[in-house]
Amino acid sequence: MSIKVLVVDDSALVCRTFAQALSAQKDISVPCTAADGRLALAQIEREPPDLIVLDVDMPEMDGLETLKAVRKLHPKLPVIMFSSLTERGATTTFQALTLGATDYLTKPDGTNDGTGDINRVAAELAAKIRALVPAPRRTDKPAPVEAAPPRAPAATPPPPRKAKRRGQPVELVVIGISTGGPTALAEFLPTLPGDFPVPILIAQHMPPIFSKQMARHLDADCALQVREAEQGTKPQPGEVWIAPGDFHMYVDARLSGTTLRLDQAPKVHGCRPAADLLFRSASEGIGAGTLAVVMTGMGRDGTAGAKLVADTGGGVLAQDEATSVVWGMPGSVVEAGIADAVLPLHDIAPTLIRMTHTARVGGASR
Repeated sequence: MSIKVLVVDDSALVCRTFAQALSAQKDISVPCTAADGRLALAQIEREPPDLIVLDVDMPEMDGLETLKAVRKLHPKLPVIMFSSLTERGATTTFQALTLGATDYLTKPDGTNDGTGDINRVAAELAAKIRALVPAPRRTDKPAPVEAAPPRAPAATPPPPRKAKRRGQPVELVVIGISTGGPTALAEFLPTLPGDFPVPILIAQHMPPIFSKQMARHLDADCALQVREAEQGTKPQPGEVWIAPGDFHMYVDARLSGTTLRLDQAPKVHGCRPAADLLFRSASEGIGAGTLAVVMTGMGRDGTAGAKLVADTGGGVLAQDEATSVVWGMPGSVVEAGIADAVLPLHDIAPTLIRMTHTARVGGASR
């Protein structure tokens, strides 16, 4: 059975364009669309979808109001927010994520002129839909509201590897994360103390503008200082640096201290920033003092880099399947036998605190 998607947008052109693009996929159908939140809620009750694509800005009942109403009735129904690539759109999208949106996607610039951006975004949207709604799935009636979406049976992964750390204290934490990341980071980072003894660097798959908004949002809720990285930044203990959208971030460790380098080299796994490049640079510059954490997200980004970290004596942690929105990235690390431990989201911060308590004074300076 195909995955039933409800597209909600006040633009008839957007609804028609993406309904056609998604329905062209063999495993996805868009039986109807809705022009505003009220119509969407009525349609959900008539014919519950497997997933909702919800516009942020709509008259009558906007995306945030609609999301709140959907979450009251269907707490587990996946909702992808659809917003413009603007500062206002990014701000509203992060509000939606805090209210329970599952993921987000930015509208293409070419929606109104038929450019190739539409096909690119439609393909990305289809990939997100498949990741969030394992197919085949029953669509003749809604799942009980208390039940989580069913997961496909998975092969038993290899056990966590036996850590072969070289006894060097942790000097740097690097995190790779994607789908479900903003929500996971908003839950996990505020539980770390302001005197966390080493810097934290994050490669979150995210477009420009959104990364700056996420840094601001997290900084307001964390004891740690959270900022979007800049060229030449020298990370210090108690600081979190997020790679800017559309830029790779690297660790450049020299005698004068550790600095961050940014560039727009080709995408890796279709991503920029890429966790693999951040992890590789940390393994080369920091070596066994690196602790890599791979969290919720689609795809395999982070696996190759995590292997390099492990090979140089560093540590590797992976988020578990139950608490990941999508277990692609962490699942790939686990299946490769690279992870030292597989942890639920609420255990990641305590583990980082425990593993870094012996970190040298002065953080990652070398």
